[in-house]
Amino acid sequence: MDEKTCITPDDLADARERFLADPLALVARNAVSSVGIRPAARVPEGVAANSLDFDIEVSQGKRTNQQRSGRCWMFASLNTMRYRTIKKFNLKTFELSQAYPLFFDKLEKSNWFLGNILDTLDEPLDGRLVSFLLSDPIGDGGQWDMFRSLVKKYGVVPKEAMPETANSRNTRDMDKFLTRYLRGCARRLRESHEAGVGADDLADMRKEMMEEVWSLLAICLGTPPTSFEVRLRDKDDKIVLNGTFTPQEFFAEAVGMDLDAYVSLISAPTADKPFGRSFTVSRLGNVEEDGTVRYLNLTPEELKQVAIAQLRDDLPVWFGCDVDQSFLHDEGIMDTAALDIDGLFGLPIMGCLDKAQRLDYGESLMTHAMVLEGVRLDANGKPTLWKVENSWGEDHGRDGFDTLSDPWFDEYVYQVVVDRKYLSDEQNAALDADPIVLAPWDPMGSLARCQ
Repeated sequence: MDEKTCITPDDLADARERFLADPLALVARNAVSSVGIRPAARVPEGVAANSLDFDIEVSQGKRTNQQRSGRCWMFASLNTMRYRTIKKFNLKTFELSQAYPLFFDKLEKSNWFLGNILDTLDEPLDGRLVSFLLSDPIGDGGQWDMFRSLVKKYGVVPKEAMPETANSRNTRDMDKFLTRYLRGCARRLRESHEAGVGADDLADMRKEMMEEVWSLLAICLGTPPTSFEVRLRDKDDKIVLNGTFTPQEFFAEAVGMDLDAYVSLISAPTADKPFGRSFTVSRLGNVEEDGTVRYLNLTPEELKQVAIAQLRDDLPVWFGCDVDQSFLHDEGIMDTAALDIDGLFGLPIMGCLDKAQRLDYGESLMTHAMVLEGVRLDANGKPTLWKVENSWGEDHGRDGFDTLSDPWFDEYVYQVVVDRKYLSDEQNAALDADPIVLAPWDPMGSLARCQ
């Protein structure tokens, strides 16, 4: 036995002796084993700095709840859109259907997946690319650019026109069985290709498969409406919008957002992603004819500047982050000063990797999308605290709102979506330049999907 590579009885005895001789470790053990890690590491002074007082703030309707689904990116996108409807028509509150885009996202992702399978028929089945494509073809997660593609093609509808179902509230089984069916489709396409079936016949098979996917989704989510009646009443109970609309007509009338003006900005300080350059991710998307995603990589300070500019114009900001890092879930507080994990364990756990290293070593990526709806500024006009609308219901956090500190923004916010009019001429030119193509498994290709 090589004592340098194995855990020996002496190693165990030494570790036990050192631990039992450390009174702070014993106190930490008692606290953590009783209440859990985060409650024991909670810093009251850090929590106290997260009061809901802001210098710039937009006023939203009632909180929404994605329940047991990974639709945060849809809820965040729809929350930025419904704000315009509430404001335009002076409504108390209003909610757009989240089941409607879910239907078409699953449909388009299925078609996107089958297209990727046809494009990789000669790739080895056990190679990294095909294995990646098969791993999660139609998961709930997504990006702003993907939602923009859905709305441009399919529009939006009020929640009443396509309400939630058991399978939109909890997508697990629907995703499970649709994924299994699609993997079976991939097998059929690859085996048909190996047997000499031509491209035209494979394309016909794909069309038949997509009809079957549509049927599966309709059984789970209901049939999406092609037109519907609308009667919106304002705060004074007066009808302010009345008529029959298609989903595209309703988006134009009730939301009226220039979708193509809104662009994705990321902040990734890794060596392979220079700031001031545009990027795309290979094979990431959903709507075949609308292409893939595009980002401009900027510093956190630049992301904050454009986010504040949009908030000043009374418009919320979609953003993506790694939500579980330094997060007090029940209180809705994202703050690096509100949890002292390293002090609790006496180890450099949170401090062992910087932001770039966390991305490079698989410790962090975008997991959740929410909406910035306010910001607190110091005497010099610099942000110190941000107000966040989450999509976990009004019982979460403080009436459904969270806060994130500005240092937390630096470390764990990876993406914001703003009107490109807030970008400088130089930034706009960089965004439009030919993008650097990232691998499908790059962390900037992660999909917001936190439940």
